[in-house]
Amino acid sequence: MTIALSARACSALVLGLTASLAALHSRTAYAADAQPAMQAEVLDRIDVVARLPENPKRRAESVSRIDEQSVQRIAPTHANEVFVRIPGAWASRGSGQEQLLALRSPVLTGPGACGAFLVLDDGVPIRPAGFCNVNQLSEVNLAQAAGVEVLRGPGSAVHGSNALHGVVAVRPRSPGDGGGIRAEWGSNTYRRLALGADGGDAQWRIDANAVDAGSFRVDESYRQQQALLQWLPFGSTDTRLALSSHRLRQDTAGFVFGEGAWRDARRSGNQNPEAFREAQSTRVVLHHLRNVGDEGTLLLRPYARRESQTFLQHFNLGQPLEENGSQSAGLQSLWSTGLLRVGIDVEQANGRLQQTQARALTTGTAAQNGTRPQGRHYDYRVRAQQAALFAETQWDWGKHTFTAGARIEQLRYRYDNRMASGNTREDGSACNFGGCLYLRPADRSDRFIGRSAQLGWVRPLEGGWQMNARVARAFRFPQATELYRLQRGQTVSDFAPETLDSIEAGLRYSGAAVSASATAYAMRKRNAILRDANGLAVPQAATRHRGAELEARWVLPNQRWLEGQAAYSIQRYAFSRVLPAGEVVRNGAEIDTAPRWLAGLRAGQGFGDGAEIELESVWQGGYFIDAANTQRYGGHVLWHLRGTLPVGDDWRLGLRLMNLTNRRYAERVDLAFGEVRSFPGAGRSVFLSVERDL
Repeated sequence: MTIALSARACSALVLGLTASLAALHSRTAYAADAQPAMQAEVLDRIDVVARLPENPKRRAESVSRIDEQSVQRIAPTHANEVFVRIPGAWASRGSGQEQLLALRSPVLTGPGACGAFLVLDDGVPIRPAGFCNVNQLSEVNLAQAAGVEVLRGPGSAVHGSNALHGVVAVRPRSPGDGGGIRAEWGSNTYRRLALGADGGDAQWRIDANAVDAGSFRVDESYRQQQALLQWLPFGSTDTRLALSSHRLRQDTAGFVFGEGAWRDARRSGNQNPEAFREAQSTRVVLHHLRNVGDEGTLLLRPYARRESQTFLQHFNLGQPLEENGSQSAGLQSLWSTGLLRVGIDVEQANGRLQQTQARALTTGTAAQNGTRPQGRHYDYRVRAQQAALFAETQWDWGKHTFTAGARIEQLRYRYDNRMASGNTREDGSACNFGGCLYLRPADRSDRFIGRSAQLGWVRPLEGGWQMNARVARAFRFPQATELYRLQRGQTVSDFAPETLDSIEAGLRYSGAAVSASATAYAMRKRNAILRDANGLAVPQAATRHRGAELEARWVLPNQRWLEGQAAYSIQRYAFSRVLPAGEVVRNGAEIDTAPRWLAGLRAGQGFGDGAEIELESVWQGGYFIDAANTQRYGGHVLWHLRGTLPVGDDWRLGLRLMNLTNRRYAERVDLAFGEVRSFPGAGRSVFLSVERDL
């Protein structure tokens, strides 16, 4: 199947299908009110578990959910504030809206590290399979979400490439959910204005927000705008058109350097005031559900996306400028009847990347200066075509429920190099010290096949208890940046799809006032692509991951609640190698930037008039900052306080005190290019909001 990729053609595809569905809609027998419960369930629930209505208690996957009320209470300014409530998750905060995600994993770095996590917005991956973005969580509107769901561990058969360590799905509010306007002010000149509004007949909805934020660090700030427009063209939820957009303009602050720099006067400095990031993205998605026969349903989701970004690589020697972008279109389809579900996904994308170093490097060693030349390093285009077939079935045997699923997926790349091949300078001349660092392969085509499978088991017990277990294999394809932005000594053949094998077992309880779950897991990853302390890619690696997770919620009398989560994990290298820059990896050593402990606890009190207050504690354990396990960051505990006070019938005041004890801490610490570097955490911050229902 060939899909046109220009912005106009992508839009025409979706809008044309809308018109076709209008004719189809007029011929179908079911109206908007024929099966409202089923249709609302399908379109309003997100697709972390499966793309169809289903009782989540019958699933063996480990899924954590943050509902709309919790999202509103958090009022997140960064993805980190949401993911500290997910067992085993850490969205490491960088500068501004930058982040690196960990989910049953260490914090993974490098341009393709984002390929280990699948991020869905309104059911659709926010990026093509081979063009992920390490800061991709900034592209979804978490602050106005109706819910966030996180599948911890490998995805199910419906997910495919990138659902390796987990799946993140953001569910938007639906037309008819009500509206409001919110203004917010905070420390360091933080300002945010948010609007949510429905049409008078609930046939459309808009959610939009704009942020203008400063920082406690010198020359650090960002401006961000997000919007989502939804339309029900036929007056029912079985067909919905959604258009979302995102724009970020950021003055970036780089790392602070030196041991303990995050705790002293150096924390507010910025050695990279010239760094910046500019990004924008647009997605249009058409959701359509219809009955097929007596028991079957067909879900169709055509979509089109366009994104681009420009940023200075302040974290690399020479600080090259990167300009990248992609245009893509695809179709998700799922047919389900009885206990069987079968689906086909197709996608086509055009991507581009150019990397240019404006000035000669003079601050490194002689070898570093000589191998990172001034001028263009890369300039290429990539066309990608992806197709997948998957099936899943679920059946009961006595009190046991089994789920089995499998997926086969193909990704083809066609790479077009716009420069001279090899590791030369832009003009074709050779670098000293064995050649330039940056290596450009000649034009080529590559094809990868990925296979995933899962088998799940659930057994309900008496008294609200339930046992579950699951074995699964997931994969991720090498990203285009890993294949074609090579470094000397590497070849495209060094890279293969990463695979992860997982086994987990759990115990769950659901009662009138208490709900809880405990899970233990073991995973092994092969053909992993890591990043060493000198910023070089390390292919054909292997890692082991073992851990246990707990989450619980207790609703007490008089509108009180207590909830929390804890995760303990040990994540180790499963290979030994002396890396090209001299760093030594030992089999059994702990992976750097992988805390053993991640935990959080929240206690809240509601009042009869709608007022509430919540105290939150966030605990991050210590971790090694280098692969040799010679240096550590000790971890930290943070306290946050949030409160809401109604004023009249339609008005509310909100107050958030973040880092209540003014703790000096680091968002992340690592050892790179021979130096300890860190992102310092902000001190005590105050946020005040005023909100009115519309």
